[in-house]
Amino acid sequence: MGSWYGTAIFWRPQVALFVNETTLLPVLVHLAPARTVFPRFAESLAAVLGELGVPHPLVAREIELMAEHQLAKTANRSVVGMMNEFSYLADAHGRAQTTSDLLRLSVTLAGTPCGPLSSRSGFPDLEISALFGPDARS
Repeated sequence: MGSWYGTAIFWRPQVALFVNETTLLPVLVHLAPARTVFPRFAESLAAVLGELGVPHPLVAREIELMAEHQLAKTANRSVVGMMNEFSYLADAHGRAQTTSDLLRLSVTLAGTPCGPLSSRSGFPDLEISALFGPDARS
């Protein structure tokens, strides 16, 4: 799937928002404890992809490819803009408290029309379907 960008949403409890550069798929995960946020992000991504109909073997392969990561400054201003929009929309939907709430909210946000995707499908969930093929539902 490529690069991911992350930011903190200062709810109580704090949440990390990760957005994929290619598909603009948003994934929300509890921020604390911060030292384990990346493994929990991978688990949350697997759950979101599963909810979007991506077959388990493809999800497992994607998670495997994400095993190595590095932190760097955000370089894509379009993604930064979408992260701000997703943060605003997440707040408007209501502050999720539980992990299952964050999963539901991530899937809901994946159905948001995104300007940077307008020349393709227009929506993160449809980008996932296009990326992972006909086995992923739209």
